[in-house]
Amino acid sequence: MVGIVRLRTIWIGRTFPSMTDAVNVSTVDHTGFAVSSLDAAIQFWTEALGFTLERQSEMGGDFLHQVTGAVDPSVKTAIVVAPDGYMVELLQYSNGFQNGSVPDSAGSIGAAHLALTVKDMNAAIARVEAAGWKAKGRPLPITGGPRKGTFVAYVSGPDHVTIELMQPPAC
Repeated sequence: MVGIVRLRTIWIGRTFPSMTDAVNVSTVDHTGFAVSSLDAAIQFWTEALGFTLERQSEMGGDFLHQVTGAVDPSVKTAIVVAPDGYMVELLQYSNGFQNGSVPDSAGSIGAAHLALTVKDMNAAIARVEAAGWKAKGRPLPITGGPRKGTFVAYVSGPDHVTIELMQPPAC
């Protein structure tokens, strides 16, 4: 008989319940990136990556402060959508430059990336470069594990937002 094991994580004297206890996460809704120029970010996501601009809006005031903790914020936003329907939210905060910028290195603490599956790695990189951005390295295949043979490359967009392109091996 196989039993179900409930795992708990202890971190600095705190016990956290397993994911199924109370978190109740059902899906990932979107990914958001703070940007210095909403126009440049929209151009990158639509022209270089082939996303579709779904909508733009502006908001601010106490609601935004209460939700984000940002001091005296106003924000311009855009939602861009991948061909499979996944949404990316781009946010240009009024006080964004005061808060710093993302480091250019993918290995920097706090650096993040979003991985996108592509059909043709070379065509994807060519499109990114034609739109004025660049690949951080060259595409290489993963040499072992469950994704063996998948070609990967990182590209950098405005504000050093990093996108990992992944081309699965041909079947």
